[in-house]
Amino acid sequence: MAVASAAAPNAATSATTAAHGGRAAQVGDNAEERAEAQALAEAVAAAMYARDTASQSLGMTIEAIAPGYARMSMPVRGDMLNGHQTCHGGFIFALADSAFAFACNSHNHVTVGAGCTIDYLSPGREGDLLSATAVEQTLAGKSGIYDVKVVNQDGRTIALFRGKSHRIGGDVIPA
Repeated sequence: MAVASAAAPNAATSATTAAHGGRAAQVGDNAEERAEAQALAEAVAAAMYARDTASQSLGMTIEAIAPGYARMSMPVRGDMLNGHQTCHGGFIFALADSAFAFACNSHNHVTVGAGCTIDYLSPGREGDLLSATAVEQTLAGKSGIYDVKVVNQDGRTIALFRGKSHRIGGDVIPA
């Protein structure tokens, strides 16, 4: 699993905390609990990515991970272009969906998508590096809502995705 520099998780944690009104979701108030939750999120991401041949085959990498947060990137290749010579929406969806999956499983509970929507706002082009940032908006019981923003290397918004998650039981990394 490719993860950006050590500074990336701190940025991820800050983004996650901001998304929860200044309080990170499901993470304790002390530094030790936050560090444990961060380490668990990283271990879960590594375990999932090792088995995720779909994301790997599309060239996706994990740039940052934290509890309730994931940022992934994917280069737009020539074999991802549609008849208009822009990135096929299915590949953009796959990137957003993968970031959603890593964010909603980061608490080490096996979680799947229950539904999602996506709005395509701008085309991706061959050679673009797309980045999808997934942020947990709410987590209650077995359900969660995550927003994912997909941008290109220039920061242009390509798509907005909202995923609803459902915890189905078990742990990603068994105890």
